[in-house]
Amino acid sequence: MAWDQRFEDLLREYLPFLSADEPLTPETDLRDAGLDSLGTVELLGSLESAYDVRFVDEALNLDTFATPQSLWATVAKMSEAAAI
Repeated sequence: MAWDQRFEDLLREYLPFLSADEPLTPETDLRDAGLDSLGTVELLGSLESAYDVRFVDEALNLDTFATPQSLWATVAKMSEAAAI
């Protein structure tokens, strides 16, 4: 699953332990990369603004924000639903 560059750029802003030259893989553990609870809330708002989506209650859980793959899958799903 490939995400767009905007998603990666946004996400990297909230990952202080991931260096600029270190790849962001689908399985990167976002908490290990430095995404904390405040960063999660800020990232949520940034993603909603950037992709014109709203995270629904069932998407607001630790699993959604565990890896780039799980987060992008949620954003993509919400974007598709918003386009219908």
